[in-house]
Amino acid sequence: MTPLPRDIADLPDLATTDFRAGPVRSQRPVYVDLLPPCNAACPAGENCQEWLRLSKELDPQAAWRQLVRDNPFPAIHGRACYHPCEAACNRGDLDSPIGIHAVERYLGDMALEKGWEFEHPRNNTGFKVLVVGAGPAGLSCAYHLTRLGYEVVVRDSAAKAGGMMTYGIPEYRLPRDIVDAEIARLVRMGVTLELSTKVDDLLAAQKEGGFDACFVAVGAGRSRHIDIPSMDADRMIDAVSFLRKATAGIEKPMIGRRVVVYGAGNVAMDAARTAQRLGAEEAVIVFRWTRAEVTAHEEEFNDAVAEGVQTNWLRAITAGDGEDITVEIMESDGKGGAVGTGKFEKLSADTLILAIGQDAETGFLRKIPGLKFDNDVILVDPVTMMSDVPGIFAGGDAVPSARTVTTSVGHGKKAARQIDLWLNRARDARPEKHPMVHFDDLNLWYFGNNPRREQPALEIDDRMEGFEEVVKGLTPEQAIYEATRCLSCGNCIECDGCLGSCPEDAVIKLGKGKRYRYDYERCTGCQNCHDQCPVHAIVMVPEAA
Repeated sequence: MTPLPRDIADLPDLATTDFRAGPVRSQRPVYVDLLPPCNAACPAGENCQEWLRLSKELDPQAAWRQLVRDNPFPAIHGRACYHPCEAACNRGDLDSPIGIHAVERYLGDMALEKGWEFEHPRNNTGFKVLVVGAGPAGLSCAYHLTRLGYEVVVRDSAAKAGGMMTYGIPEYRLPRDIVDAEIARLVRMGVTLELSTKVDDLLAAQKEGGFDACFVAVGAGRSRHIDIPSMDADRMIDAVSFLRKATAGIEKPMIGRRVVVYGAGNVAMDAARTAQRLGAEEAVIVFRWTRAEVTAHEEEFNDAVAEGVQTNWLRAITAGDGEDITVEIMESDGKGGAVGTGKFEKLSADTLILAIGQDAETGFLRKIPGLKFDNDVILVDPVTMMSDVPGIFAGGDAVPSARTVTTSVGHGKKAARQIDLWLNRARDARPEKHPMVHFDDLNLWYFGNNPRREQPALEIDDRMEGFEEVVKGLTPEQAIYEATRCLSCGNCIECDGCLGSCPEDAVIKLGKGKRYRYDYERCTGCQNCHDQCPVHAIVMVPEAA
């Protein structure tokens, strides 16, 4: 036993004595990087949080370059994407989601304005890849393969590249000069486009061109049809053909004053809104189910209604009758379906536009031995994107998936990586994704209530004057403000909170951009740093035995 001091002179020097408890602990803090929900929700696999951070740091070119590592079309996606990242954004549970797509558009538009170009690949692998289809999936795959050093040829039967970005999405949502400019940047990077070139025999094209692999991205450009008794064929058009004529500018579809659109998906909304811009005084959506079963995205539906598009739920078209169409009144079966009532009514219509879905144009592939289909789409391995025929990959609308521009771009990126692995007989060595961080994991004391900045839009009356873009972009100040609203969920923001909260001085700051480390000789595992971390970038783990 240590004897007690007998005199004050025997007491320790309080000025030099270290009273820290030392590493007597049952748990220790560890710095982590977790997966933010915006990144997890992005079909294109963008690191949204990182390019928002770089935007906040006032380095837009670095933010753009981070963005285009995953997606070559930020100006397009800032307009055409339905931004599932924002639906997942944790900030939505605090006040309102970050306007991620608006900041993406800001970066994309700035890149076009400033003339920023993709970095040219330095190496050539010696392999050649054929991409069939110059829509978002095909162009994305070509971009990522070119970055990896492959020689890529993209063939498409259309006169212009872009697929539905060029021939389907109306200009009031996606101006064609934006599409053309972002595709032209791909060509300058080294992607070869062979347009007005239809592929009828994939295996022959592969052999003749000496291609080592193929990626099929033909899209869903063939409208489904139904037979409507007594309907004058001249008064009926499918939505894809209608939108193609309206957007190509070659001929103005003659639709009359009253237009009925059969269907309630995004294409139906585009068709109805386009019809009004072409002079229709009345555009009516007819749908055999209820509002709850509408497949159009909420903002598309709301914009259509705001512009005066009418809706007629629980109605099924059964026949044409002169200048009218006959519809049967349906009733909900309570299970998401509808049954006929035997009651009928008439609707006036100069033109009927069918928007009941599209099929992928995969007929030319049916004779390939071993290739499997589910109706119109090609069956592929969801991990490798390869079909049952070695070397034939597919993506976008040609495979079972959500049919959106962003999903297609994500498929193209994924397929490019898998083609690279397959040709090089390599295994995917990427680590598993980090666990996702949730709203309840955050410590919100650090963040104030900062309302979202909304993009301005044309007044309703002005929209009907033509095809001017409806939704406008944010100002630079607004875009930077939106970026600063990011909570940086699960990833250190170097706020120094852990540094200030540690009673043992166990947190060591490593310098700007290098974050921190722990001195575990001093750390007691008190958990103060963990409890205050606003972004949940610190977790407590059991001490090793």
